[in-house]
Amino acid sequence: MANGSRMAAWEHWGAELKYRRELAGLTQGELGRRVFVSGGYIGQFEQAIRKPQLDVAIRIDEVLQTDGFFERAWRKLIDDKRYADYFAAAADLERLATKICEFESMITPGLLQTSAYTRALTLANNPFADDEYIEDRVRARMDRAGILKEATRPEYWVVLHEAALRVPVGGSAVMAAQLEHIAQLMRERKTLVQVLPFAAGACAQMGKSLKLMEFEDAPPTAYTEAVYSGNLLDDPAVVKRAQGTYDLLRAAALSTEASLPLIESAAEDYRRCETTT
Repeated sequence: MANGSRMAAWEHWGAELKYRRELAGLTQGELGRRVFVSGGYIGQFEQAIRKPQLDVAIRIDEVLQTDGFFERAWRKLIDDKRYADYFAAAADLERLATKICEFESMITPGLLQTSAYTRALTLANNPFADDEYIEDRVRARMDRAGILKEATRPEYWVVLHEAALRVPVGGSAVMAAQLEHIAQLMRERKTLVQVLPFAAGACAQMGKSLKLMEFEDAPPTAYTEAVYSGNLLDDPAVVKRAQGTYDLLRAAALSTEASLPLIESAAEDYRRCETTT
């Protein structure tokens, strides 16, 4: 489904929610309380500013007695096979974000990946997949990364653990090109990257990832990921704690000015390995 068609479908979802809510004689606040979100969130769902999570759609069906309508519609709209089910909603939110702050402990974040790096990662996770599957995933990742090329691109901040620079995903040539790509985006001021060095020792979110997203007309959201699962968090107290965690990571990391030469040096090391093998 094209982005424009998908947005129109979400607007229809929101309009139907408003119609069914008013038919039940409930205010946004009353419905929100019954499905465990704020009335403001119900208003954002109705205006298609924010997309609900699946469990909220299911509770809306239960409260409004709509026989699974909102759950079925949600599954149809969010069912983008290019992304894992648990990540599809977060991928949609990336395109709406005005600011994205991200931490990765072992790999380059998706929005910064080159196609060769993505291909190597996807193959490592799916060693028996056919070429069509692999290339579909690569195209989806490159489509996501395209938001950094747009005039309306979000502010993009990244804290990248030094381990992500040293693990040779795809081999020396792929890693050299990947790190050169990050350095180029930094020089073009399309992203701010800080490296969290090994010397920093133990850190918050050790071995985990964290993505924070801010929006023009909606509250901020945090996204974390585990093995074959993801958590899209929008509880204000939880998001505030996640923002505090990110602040700790940023404070422990090198400055962007010190990070750029480290990334460039790592790229040069991989280039030397490539020429000697």
